Amino acid sequence: MAHTPGLPARRAALQMIDAVLHRGETLEVAGRNAIRSIKAGPDKALALAIANESLRWLTDLDALIDSATKQVLPPDAKARSVLRLMLAQWLRLDTPPHAVIATALPLLGGGPRRLAHGVFSTLVKREAALPDVPTLPEAVRERWGERAAAIAAGLVEPPPLDLTLGNPAETAEWANRLAADSYAPGHVRLPRGEAVEKIEGYKDGAWWVQDLAASIPARLLGAGEGRHVLDLCAAPGGKTMQLAAAGWHVTALDLSKRRLDLLRDNLKRTGLKASLVRADALEWEPKHRFDAILLDAPCTATGTARRHPDVLHRIGARQIAEMAQLQSALVARAAEWLKPGGVLVYATCSLEREESEEQAAKVALEPMPILPDELPASIAPTAEGWLRTHPGMLGDKGGLDGFFVARWKRA
Repeated sequence: MAHTPGLPARRAALQMIDAVLHRGETLEVAGRNAIRSIKAGPDKALALAIANESLRWLTDLDALIDSATKQVLPPDAKARSVLRLMLAQWLRLDTPPHAVIATALPLLGGGPRRLAHGVFSTLVKREAALPDVPTLPEAVRERWGERAAAIAAGLVEPPPLDLTLGNPAETAEWANRLAADSYAPGHVRLPRGEAVEKIEGYKDGAWWVQDLAASIPARLLGAGEGRHVLDLCAAPGGKTMQLAAAGWHVTALDLSKRRLDLLRDNLKRTGLKASLVRADALEWEPKHRFDAILLDAPCTATGTARRHPDVLHRIGARQIAEMAQLQSALVARAAEWLKPGGVLVYATCSLEREESEEQAAKVALEPMPILPDELPASIAPTAEGWLRTHPGMLGDKGGLDGFFVARWKRA
């Protein structure tokens, strides 16, 4: 069994799915642990693809499984987990059924193996199919309310690759060189699939990977002209690099040494400069006040469900409440560090109102509404002058991460 070709990738995918659903781990952490022993790069990529598609379509895969069993399998039954990855391979990754059976059934033994074989074979004979759009878990649908259907429509596929250019004046040039689309100055979008390190301009530091929605908060601060900005909770550094490229003197603060090391590497590659500070933002005190502060606050990251579908299944009321409490504390501290006339931009990649609209409503600074001409085409501010994006926006152009952004000025 140990030498069955393709089996290690399926075993790793099974480990990832169980780590997310039963231990609440992020798929990123679970993936690092599960694929550590896999040597071949393609097998690592396959394991991640199986896990991602299993989680993206989990509700619908479970519905298919339940339709072909006499008794409902417990949520934590190993046979259910193996069937999820079997169906994800067949229905989402176009793996032939015989290959699915050969590489997945060795993960089971005895009765569960016969059960999984029978259920899968039954669904193949029925020519089972998934819906056009993933069905969200019930708790998620309730939280997202009337937005849920539009958001789900943006979760069908993993996202394309967005790049932010160090020099926005070269947008047309890079779009032409990379055969890419562009939806804003300094932005280009490519199809997913190619290794980032192999794309033209990577070694020269001409660009960095950053979702289009994630690039908007820094855009709202405009040109720095030598002024001082604090990028709070900065790593891995996309916004720090945007601000540095726009002429700001950037202080980039983050608690994580590993993430700050990534930011340091990114700055070196792009030739941009920033002062890096490793500290807890709830304890740190600056030596001077700032002309602007960008707080991309820690959050549940439910807006990243296109690329991290695990958030659909491991985030609930407890995590949302914990993050909302932290965000309130960070906003209060950031407001104290602004110069008179200084600007605060608050952002989260969360689709939860508690982390977004409800946070903004409590800020006691002077509102500085976001204007339509500050945003990429076809993206508009809310009536309050805030910004809300979600994966279903931009339609067939590839969507956006879910972000909330608001802006204020200190009197």
